[in-house]
Amino acid sequence: MFDLDQFIADCREALGRDRSSAAIREVVARAVSEPSAVLKALGEPDRGQLQRLYQSPELTILNVIWAPKMTIFPHNHDMWAVIGIYSGREDNIFWRRLPDASNRVEAAGAKSLRDKDTVPLGRDMIHSVTNPIDRLTGAIHVYGGDFFNANRSEWDPESLLERPCDPYRIAQIFEEENRRLAFSPTT
Repeated sequence: MFDLDQFIADCREALGRDRSSAAIREVVARAVSEPSAVLKALGEPDRGQLQRLYQSPELTILNVIWAPKMTIFPHNHDMWAVIGIYSGREDNIFWRRLPDASNRVEAAGAKSLRDKDTVPLGRDMIHSVTNPIDRLTGAIHVYGGDFFNANRSEWDPESLLERPCDPYRIAQIFEEENRRLAFSPTT
């Protein structure tokens, strides 16, 4: 049974033992191994959002709900992260900086995540995310720092040029996707 308060306590305790993502990955993997329990505790997703479950200077825990067909441009976190899927699917494209110092990136790999999958992302990882399916996707994201106050970058989806991350732009994308979803003929 997933209990949010216990999950937060377990993450904090794991971080105290090991400042890397390894111990956190075990906690997240255990949580998403029972997707129905996570859904019961957090509620059935009904809109795209970044829901703060816990935030401190050392640790941020989010319930990330991706709208159907939603894509977020390449970005980094400037800290390690662990992603665990409890409903739906999340496709990640991994990017690497070009060696020519142009502040551009190129695709370097990909990974699809579905129910019960957990993956760690290193501090310097650059990735973009797509929910390729026709329903909402739910994921627990745990970050090794204060996600909302990090010195992050994002890359323009067309030019792939680096720019400072704008959290308002990200929030706007979630709201645009929710408006699109509300007007979709399939809802």
